[in-house]
Amino acid sequence: MTTNIGTRISDFLKNFFSLSGQLVSQAEAEQNIREGVSFKGTNILILIIAIFIASLGLNTNSTAVIIGAMLISPLMGPIIGIGLGVGIHDFDLIKRCMRNLIMAAGLSVITATVYFLISPVSEQHSELLARTSPTIYDVLIGFFGGGAGIIALGANNKGNVIPGVAIATALMPPLCTAGYGLATWQLSYFFGAFYLFFINSVYIAFATFIGVKLMKYQSHNVADTDRARKVRRIVYTLAILTMLPSIYLTYNMIRQNKFTMNADNFVSEECRFPDTQVISHNAYIDHGERVISMTLIGQALPSDSLQLALGSKLKFYNLSGTKLIIIQGVQAHRDAAQSQQTGVGDIYRLAQSTINRQQGTIDSLKTVIAEERTSFTAASTVADEVKVLFPNINRIGISTTVFNDISDHVKSDTATVAMIHTHGHLTNAERKKLSEYLEARLAIKQIEIVELPKK
Repeated sequence: MTTNIGTRISDFLKNFFSLSGQLVSQAEAEQNIREGVSFKGTNILILIIAIFIASLGLNTNSTAVIIGAMLISPLMGPIIGIGLGVGIHDFDLIKRCMRNLIMAAGLSVITATVYFLISPVSEQHSELLARTSPTIYDVLIGFFGGGAGIIALGANNKGNVIPGVAIATALMPPLCTAGYGLATWQLSYFFGAFYLFFINSVYIAFATFIGVKLMKYQSHNVADTDRARKVRRIVYTLAILTMLPSIYLTYNMIRQNKFTMNADNFVSEECRFPDTQVISHNAYIDHGERVISMTLIGQALPSDSLQLALGSKLKFYNLSGTKLIIIQGVQAHRDAAQSQQTGVGDIYRLAQSTINRQQGTIDSLKTVIAEERTSFTAASTVADEVKVLFPNINRIGISTTVFNDISDHVKSDTATVAMIHTHGHLTNAERKKLSEYLEARLAIKQIEIVELPKK
């Protein structure tokens, strides 16, 4: 009985994941890929225009504009072509794709460099900075994106997979950021961004190669087996060498994030003083040494005693060996002066206490205003992106509201609600995707999607 159930489950899974009857012929799939390899004429012009659009998006910190540039970019063609060439041993195709990819990448960097040289805006926005520190996660994005791409190219129903892969792997923005690095002579930007482009290219091609093998495409040249074996070794070696620096960068990122989190906990729990407040703190690693810098306002505290008291508690937050830098204002009244001017000292302490209370009220009001402002501007923040990602939605409004339990009038709950008008009803999958996107984009734990009736 157990064997029969296991066999049924196995047959069900095989049938469920089977690609039989859903793939086009190898010749048709190859033709689709080869058509996107060539870079001449319209492809060159489209590439240059896409680079300008992506550079504008990075310059203005506009995610929607960057997404649009990635959708029209023709860079995916030669990268997938390399993976196909390695998989079917078509060495002429590999050479052609490599030549076209190098030419396209070089032209993209030159175009971006020219743009940023003449651009009047030179601030380092978050979208630019995000392209300069690749990690192991970018390796995985490139690999799975390439896997989705080759499956879609070999399938009868391609859907929107290829545009989605272009957005997910983000080939254009790193080249634009590399151009920004050259234009502003910040080589760390150039090398970091170009390494991210290299990661994406290598792992898209690597995933394509594996996909070609899994779909059992026939080789074009089976005679030269030694050459094919040598090319495969190069591919595996290149994939491993490309991954290693990203693993190191990921380790540093995780270590920095963990240190910052522990430092935040330490400051919030241990740095509470009756007449003194921590107005700012910064946790960073300087030449391998971990440092927490704090700025205090209010009554000055004895530096030696404060260092000793706080230093002894660092070990409870996994911060042993961390250097503490405590910055305080000049003490207004020395002990001798205070003994002679008792009345002035009392007035000073009273004023300081009043200031502390008022500062607490101001901080609370700022928090409330910030929450209201975030709720007010949330819809306009994501409107352009929603228009690109969810074409069926034509209107969106986001607000925070309070729900009261009808059966229990005392019980209430605050929730964020997104109200939308659509051309047609959203499917459950689309609603879930929209909800996950808004939660991630607006940093909200949970959001309710409400479709309003058509007017």
